[in-house]
Amino acid sequence: MSTAVASPLNRILAALPDDQYARIAPSLDLVELELKQVLFDVDRPIEHVYFVEDGVASVLGVMADGTAVETATIGREGMVGLALFHGAEQTSAQAFCQVPGRAYRMSAAAFRAEAERQGALTRMLHRYSHALLTLIAQSSACNRLHSMSQRCARWLLLTHDRVGADEFALTHQFLSQMLGVRRATVTEAAGALQARRAITYTYGRIRVLDRGALEAAACECYRIIRREFDRLLDGGRSSAPSPLDGVKTSEDGRTTIGDGTPRAPMPDA
Repeated sequence: MSTAVASPLNRILAALPDDQYARIAPSLDLVELELKQVLFDVDRPIEHVYFVEDGVASVLGVMADGTAVETATIGREGMVGLALFHGAEQTSAQAFCQVPGRAYRMSAAAFRAEAERQGALTRMLHRYSHALLTLIAQSSACNRLHSMSQRCARWLLLTHDRVGADEFALTHQFLSQMLGVRRATVTEAAGALQARRAITYTYGRIRVLDRGALEAAACECYRIIRREFDRLLDGGRSSAPSPLDGVKTSEDGRTTIGDGTPRAPMPDA
């Protein structure tokens, strides 16, 4: 464990003015997050928030039979424990470390005290909250409309962005939990991406071989999510074109969007 450094990788902390970052730096402890380490648990008080530096945390929706599906991922763009920012002491979800890495840990009490100042951290967390909502909403639509290989490529791209390395640990069990499908289905989707020479997958490790091929295999959801995070966290309009440019969504104040039925069959869904 060590104290904060002058130039954090976490995009929320990095966006703070120097004086405000210096004020909270003594409350930040740089910790190593281990595989499967629980960061907050179901219906238990959230004791710390984590500003991820590298690695990935997953938030899970848990069912009564003990099964779970990922509802969000958090990397260096965000913070684990956002419920505290919105005035909640606990949540019905669980967050755990999916890809090991480092994070700045801050106690719940210190975090609340800083949030109550209504300074730059508060403004950044409002923007991050909206970006995270976009990720959750777009992922929900993606899971309904797009093929498993597209969903798998989208998930791997987001993880690749957060880890900052071409290779990272990932088992079939984890990926099936993240995508909400059987392991056999994950094997097929990963095999399709390997056939395109986008990735290799051996012994529980993923290596991205061709980022462009992986982006080509993904649906538009990755670009929509990535663009919204860049726009909100970088404080301006993203320079990247939107996949939604030119899509007609309304006329005379009434929606013209389709009914949500996939336009083409999803053979590997």
